[in-house]
Amino acid sequence: MPDQPIKVTDLRSALALLSQYDDQLIDTDEPVDPLAELSGVYRHIGAGGTVMRPTQTGPAMIFNQIKGYRDMRVLIGLLASRQRVAYMFGTRPEKLAFMLKAAVATPIAPIVIPREQAVCQEVVHLASDPDFDILRILPAPTNTPEDAGPYFTLGMCYAADPETGEHDVTIHRLCVQGRDEISMYFAPGRHLDVFRQKAEAAGKPLPISVSIGVDPAIEIGACFEPPTTPLGFDELSIAGSLRQQAVELTDCLTVNARAIANAEVVIEGEILPDYRVREDQHTHTGKAMPEFPGYTGSAQAALPVIKVKAITHRRHPILQTCIGASDEHTNMAGIPTEASILQMVERALPGFVQNVHCPSPGTGKYLAVIQVKKRSAADEGRQRQAALLAFAAFSELKHVMLVDDDVDVFDMNDVMWAMTTRYQGDASTVFIPGVRCHPLDPSSDPAFSASIRDHGIACKTIFDCTVPYHLKANFVRSQFMAVDVQRFVPGFTPRR
Repeated sequence: MPDQPIKVTDLRSALALLSQYDDQLIDTDEPVDPLAELSGVYRHIGAGGTVMRPTQTGPAMIFNQIKGYRDMRVLIGLLASRQRVAYMFGTRPEKLAFMLKAAVATPIAPIVIPREQAVCQEVVHLASDPDFDILRILPAPTNTPEDAGPYFTLGMCYAADPETGEHDVTIHRLCVQGRDEISMYFAPGRHLDVFRQKAEAAGKPLPISVSIGVDPAIEIGACFEPPTTPLGFDELSIAGSLRQQAVELTDCLTVNARAIANAEVVIEGEILPDYRVREDQHTHTGKAMPEFPGYTGSAQAALPVIKVKAITHRRHPILQTCIGASDEHTNMAGIPTEASILQMVERALPGFVQNVHCPSPGTGKYLAVIQVKKRSAADEGRQRQAALLAFAAFSELKHVMLVDDDVDVFDMNDVMWAMTTRYQGDASTVFIPGVRCHPLDPSSDPAFSASIRDHGIACKTIFDCTVPYHLKANFVRSQFMAVDVQRFVPGFTPRR
């Protein structure tokens, strides 16, 4: 345990906090190639998630020597453990969603500080320099040898609505396409794409910043989606609430945009109107990069492009990256999803839902396990209403598993036990066919099932693994004696 608490305000203070634990952060001086080798190493160390086996939950890892780069380190896996996320937020893993839910309700807006106080601009590289080249400055990794190209996977993309001036921050897959060009993939409905379309309709570029290597609160907050954070809601205010300190922004040097002032790296640029490139134009693999469902996404035929105007960074910078299918993605997407579901169901069914978990096997987006407490016969049936509310709260959710309050939603062994002993397929399953879900689910396609009318449509399903209220007496778990384990194993910490 840490000797004294460290206040986390940026990436470096987060790393300082983790370094106080024995098993959360490691580094290596062995030279590594950012092209596929770096991710290939971390796959074994701590990627977890839906990554190809063998993999495991393990520490975050810093590579100190990147082949071809003299003064650049790469961090991977910072958020690839729910326990590690909890350490950085000063709470327990099972309380993270409640913490985020409270932060959404009490936002603290970001503030702007002068450029001379912004450490993200300690070193400046201008695209007007004839020697400028993105990949000479930043070691953008590939996850696999098949990737469309080098990707920035943890860039906080920040831009303003050209009509209202309202800001939004989101994370997108960004593929380096040339010395000063980066393609940008938008999943349907993303707010920055709405801003981009407005600017393009007016025939204007959209100024944008991409901040890499920031406080983990920003990375988690950026993954909230509607209806929890509607168009015009600046998710940086969630990070401000989590830290009880406003996120500091600064004006970019070359475009009319703002960047996160203490980021390790900032890419400044403009999304060009009416200009598209093929995502794999240099490799022709037909593939993009590994995505959160565990499969490599298809290369897109025509993507918008960020024309880079400058790259700024801190001295001795740390480029942060992740593996698309790792637990890092699961935690960034899943914990905000849990908070969103809790917010929705608490409004409609106060006190009924006890907790929510979007586990790694469900990719953080496709599966939610909801723990309910039936307090009387009148609560029978409300568990399915809670599932319907969850689908309304998060459109990309595909499956909901409902369990009773004696089942640990963070232990998938316990969840599967409930499904085995408290579920009958013909009576406990609710199908909701023909609903829009997520385009990266390869089974959501007419080729998989004739019942699916278009790619991205799915059959959403409720698995009701709860005991009917009138039968509760028949499903009581074996009760053990309450004991003081510390008497027998000093220092042992029982799981709560």
